Parts: sequence; C-alpha cells; structure tokens
Amino acid sequence: MNREYHKWHSKSLDREMELLSFGHAGARVIVFPTSCGRFFDWENRGMINTLGHHIEQGWIQVFCVDSVDFESWWNFDAHPKDKALRHLAYHKYIIDEVLPFTKEKNSSDYVIALGASMGGYHAIDISMRFPQSFNRTIGMSGPYDMHQMSEPYDVFSWIHNYYDDNIRQCDPTELVKAASDEHIEKLKKLDIIFAIGETDPLFRGNVMFDDVLKQRNVPHSFRIWDGFAHDWPFWHEMELHYIGGDGTR
Repeated sequence: MNREYHKWHSKSLDREMELLSFGHAGARVIVFPTSCGRFFDWENRGMINTLGHHIEQGWIQVFCVDSVDFESWWNFDAHPKDKALRHLAYHKYIIDEVLPFTKEKNSSDYVIALGASMGGYHAIDISMRFPQSFNRTIGMSGPYDMHQMSEPYDVFSWIHNYYDDNIRQCDPTELVKAASDEHIEKLKKLDIIFAIGETDPLFRGNVMFDDVLKQRNVPHSFRIWDGFAHDWPFWHEMELHYIGGDGTR
C-alpha cells in the first residue's frame, strides 16, 4: 500500500498542517479524526488496515487530515464566536488547500467525507456547507445539533447561550433548516449517510438531524445500530458497511 506523509504551512490557518495519504487511485476519501485527534490516529487504530482491500484495489485513496479542535470548539477560553470562526477557517483549509492537493495526487472527481464521533461531525458539517465539493458524506456516531449535544456531555457546551450566523454554519441541523432552496437542491445530489447506536447519548441529535433532512426533502440514510456502538470496533464495521454506499460491504 502506498503511504505518503505531507506537511505545509496553511494560509487559511496560519500554521503548519500535516496529513497522511494511503493508496494510489479511486475515490478521494477525506478522513477527519475524532475529538482533538491527529492525522495518524486512523492508521494507529487499524482503520486504514480495515479498508486495506479497497485501497489496494484502487477503489479509494484515503487522506487523513489533522484537526484544530483545541483551537476551536475545545478551546474553552475562547468566546463561541471565535470558536466558530476558527472552525470555519478549518473548513477553508480543507476546501481551498486539501481538496486541490488531493486532486493533484488523484484525478478522480468522486470525493467522500468520512469521520467518527467528532470526526463524524466534521464530515457532515463541511459537506452540508459545501455539498458541491463532495459526493458522499459518512458520519459515524457524530453530534449534529449544537443544542442537543450539550445535554448528555457538559464538555460539548461549546456555545452556551450565544448564537449567530457563524455558529449556524457550524451547526448541521440548523444549517439545513435555514438553507435556501438553491442550497437544498445541491444537498439533494449528495449521498448522506449517518449511523449511531440506539443507546448513544448523541442519538437524539441524530434523530433531530434526520427530521430536518426529511422536512427539507433531502434524501439520506439514517442507520441505527444496536447498543452504544460509539467505539473503534464498531467504527471498523461501519466504515466497511458504508464506504461504498448505504448497505454495501
């Protein structure tokens, strides 16, 4: 399996950013790490090996990006507005820097956003904002509603009682709810898949996201797994189950 390490100074973030790529051809898969995670976590956790056959066959090429969570939502000293602005700068890094870089490495026009837990949030949120830049988005055990996510976990109290348009762009449920008809038409072309365990405390937020997608008539696949299912062994199964589309393996 071809493995490459890359690092450059991001103009969008004004800091060094690193990533790993695996494979040589196929759909370009952008993998987001879990909460405050690093670009090497999926490799260390065996998630890349799980996708090894897909990668070696040239069906997918995986690009594991770094995060700036400690500078955005997990920066508890920052005002919610500043957290949101840093998160949106991260989106700019992915859209304006990472995607063009991956295109230089691989000419495939098919792009998948993929992540688990906080990574699932990143995958879903960026694809809701930029549906024209992705063909499929897969969120595993992620939080997709800013208000609900703080109910089970105090650590997710990212915005407190503050809310503005910048935060709305970072809040998948509210983003879809407020989206223009033109934007909704773009979302309808996106293959949206999200899965969560039925006893995961974030389950209600996934139901809320499912509801708003239904209200806006956006096709999607919401899959409920038995039990908690918020851990790496389950994500190994989920990524194989959904990487080729809903219900494939």
